[in-house]
This record gives sequence, structure tokens and C-alpha cells, in this order.
Amino acid sequence: MIEGLTHPGCEALRGISAPVTLVGDPGYDEARRMWNLAVDLRPAAVASPRSLSEVTELARVATAAGLHLAPVGTGHGVGGFTGVDLSDTVIVRMQDFTGVRIDVDQQVAVVTGGTRWSAVIEAASANGLTAAHGSAPDVAVAGFVLGGGLSFYGRQHGVSANHVRSVQVVLADGSVVTASATELPELFWALRGGGGTFGIVTEVQIELLPYADVFAGMLLWDRSRASQVVPAWAEWSRQVPDSVTTSLRIMSFPPRPELPPFLSGRDIVVVDGVFLQPDDQAAALLEPLQALNPELDTFARTPAVGVLAMHMDPPAPTPGVMKHCVLDAFDEAAVDRFLAQVGDGTRHGLLLAEIRHLGAAFAVTPNGAGVFGSVAGSYLAQAVAVPMPPPNAPAARAAVQDFILALRPWSSAALVPTFTDERRAELFCPTDVARLRGVKQAIDPAGTFVSALEL
Repeated sequence: MIEGLTHPGCEALRGISAPVTLVGDPGYDEARRMWNLAVDLRPAAVASPRSLSEVTELARVATAAGLHLAPVGTGHGVGGFTGVDLSDTVIVRMQDFTGVRIDVDQQVAVVTGGTRWSAVIEAASANGLTAAHGSAPDVAVAGFVLGGGLSFYGRQHGVSANHVRSVQVVLADGSVVTASATELPELFWALRGGGGTFGIVTEVQIELLPYADVFAGMLLWDRSRASQVVPAWAEWSRQVPDSVTTSLRIMSFPPRPELPPFLSGRDIVVVDGVFLQPDDQAAALLEPLQALNPELDTFARTPAVGVLAMHMDPPAPTPGVMKHCVLDAFDEAAVDRFLAQVGDGTRHGLLLAEIRHLGAAFAVTPNGAGVFGSVAGSYLAQAVAVPMPPPNAPAARAAVQDFILALRPWSSAALVPTFTDERRAELFCPTDVARLRGVKQAIDPAGTFVSALEL
């Protein structure tokens, strides 16, 4: 239990309908625990609204009491709050306000509050549809799509933020507005990349994709094969059509009984992804990688819902430190540098080092896009370290920083909000930052809402 006095305005929250936990209350430590266990948030209170009316009441009462509000979905992307004083802030956890409706005729999903991708894709797949979802089933849809979002459909269909049709938002005074291309278009622009900076998102409408199943899976090798697999994948990725989106990871697992034998205590190379083609065409494209004799090959025609589990993201809350950069190229020299950092025989302190193939539709900004509508780069490099135990966080941060610095000669200035675990404004160009600040001033002039985006 954390000792100390809460913000005096928090007493006003005692009478609202939504469950609220204050500093010193039983359950406070559990309520403030995020999915990313490496992030230790200490807010004045944690509220868990279960309906739109509870969200609006919370906003009105908290604002009148002089409190700030920080909306959170599942707590994956909360690293930007590290070191931020939240003693006057209410964390608004949306995990109990959920629901999804599928409009089959319009191919649209209406997604409530903190609903996770697993629920949306299950509902969509029952109707022969899917969505431009992330690689983890337990990430909240709203936070993902409004943070940009990179999916395994992205080289064909672009960043996930471009699939948002409208956003329902509760403002600081408790009023409810809908932002779309025709209603509050400037707020709509800002939300698609700026996320929860402007209010509490209570509903998003997203376009669905017409795939009941796809050719998808993974190839796995021991890390001793990295010097053959990594350059082969890099060369292969430069030749595949836009309908193919893959990633390459070098992963290092501790010996744990809960892990399957093919992962426990091993260093491996994994290539996974989605091919939006008939099986014969996809198989022909995959042949050069299969010729490298992976020890595991799961590529096959797969129900779209199965893509959620393909990337093997952690199924339970985990401490993690991450950093990324966008690469203009992943050429022979970059491959050599990558292998020098994480290839066979190295000791790098990372859970994973990943190269995601971008380009194609990822790099195209459609008309009417939001502040984040494309990624100017060919690949994304990401490093993730697990500080175990948590006091090892400085070593984990150093490990991810070393990896990113090693790839700096190939890095562009671009960043992706959903992969950013720091509080920073340079996600966007100065012109867009100024425009975002203008929207913030118009929508939330008192600065009630706090987010990981520094404006």
C-alpha cells in the first residue's frame, strides 16, 4: 500500500456512480497496475467507468474539483507517463466499458470504450470480415487506431488510423461530441494520431476488411542460422508485392516451464506475416524462405481471427521497455550491423529485436488523413527488453538504446506513436505540432486531459 494524502479534490469523486479508488484505499495498488508492469503510475485516483453516463459524470465532477484526467485502455502504451507527476490526476481505466457491433452491409465495426481487439475480430470474423488490427489480442482498439497502428494488412491497406470513420469523445465539461470528416473535422484530424490528448474516447467506428481467412503463419530457426536467414529475408522483402506484410525477429527466451519447449531457454529467428493472395501464389512467394529449412513452418490458409495469436505477444501483463526507429533502408550494411548487435553469439539483453517491413500503402497518406496518416520509411526497427526484476530497468533501457543507436545511420526522422514509449512532441513535424496545440486549446483550454503525447 502506498502511504500519503490524495488530492483534496478527490473526495468529490466518492459520490459518483463509477467505481473509484483513491490513494490509501484497499485495492489502490491493483487498480493502478498497468499491462506494462515496468511502469509505476501513482495517480491521485483510478476510476473505472462502465457506461457513457458514468464517463460524462466523472468528467464533470473531476473537472469541477480541479483534477486532471488521463484516459487509459489496457495500459500497454503508458511508458510516456514515466516520471510524470500524477498526484492531481485521475487515471480513467476503460477496460470495463466495452462492446462491439458489426454493420455487415457497411463493413464497419462500432467499438465501445476499452474493447480489445480479440472481441472485435471474433465478432467480425463471424461475418467473414476482419480489421487492420495489431499483433496482440489484448490491446484496446481505440488506443491502437488513434495512435496510428501498424497491422499485418498494412502494406496493402495502410496505417490503421486511416480506417477510422468517426470518434465519440467526452470533453472536460462532460459533453459528448462526435468527430468525423463532416463533424468537427479538425478534432477528427487531431485524434487520429493524437489519441486521448483531447478527451475520453468512448466509441470509434472503424472500417473492416473483406477477409474471412488469409495465408499466414511463421517460420522459425535457431539463432545460429541468423547469418543466413536475416540477409535472405532482407533481400526477399525488397521484391515482394504490396499484398505481403512480414516481420523478422530475433527473440531470446529464458528457461521457463510455462513456455513451450521450442521457445524455453532458446534464441531463435522468426519470420511471420500475412499474404493477401491465393494459396498457390503465396506459397510460390514464400519458397525462397522455406528453402532455408526452418525447423517450424506454420504458414497455411488461416481464419482471420488466428492472425491475432501469430506474433506470440505476451498473453499476460509483463514488464517491458521498448524503443523504435524507422529505417530508410535495410541494406547489406544495415543487416551486418543488426547481426553484430543481436546475431548468433551476442549477449544483448533484449527479449526481441524486430524489423517490420513497411513501405507500399504504409507510406501513402490518403486524402482526409489525420495527423498520422502514413510512415515515411521502408522498415521499422524495434527493441524490447524485460527488466526482471523491475530494478533492472536502467539496464533494460540501455540495451534498447544501444540497439537503436547502432541503426542510426539508416534511420529517418519518422516515429510511430503506437511504438513510442516516451513522452515527446517530436512524433510530428513542427507545423503539425502547432496545429495540434491549436486543437488542444480549442477543445481542452484548461488542459484537463493528460496523455503520453507532450504538447
